[in-house]
Amino acid sequence: MAMKGQENSTLDVLGRVCPYPLVLTKKALEKLGSGQVIKVKCDAPASAEESIPKFCEKQGYTCEVEKVGDGAWDIYIKKA
Repeated sequence: MAMKGQENSTLDVLGRVCPYPLVLTKKALEKLGSGQVIKVKCDAPASAEESIPKFCEKQGYTCEVEKVGDGAWDIYIKKA
């Protein structure tokens, strides 16, 4: 993972179900400066594999999703 270890902040949305991981990720990204990276810890499959990556693509943000365990993902997002 190119962005792993470069995160400026971490957002823990473990235990949250759709749409909360995406909503909380959007709010966290608003506070982030251009070029900064956030790590989102997520255990909601639809959010980790679909909604958050699709949102990032639409916004032009770089997004890398890493499965880190049984039903858990780390999502690295670099704000454009």
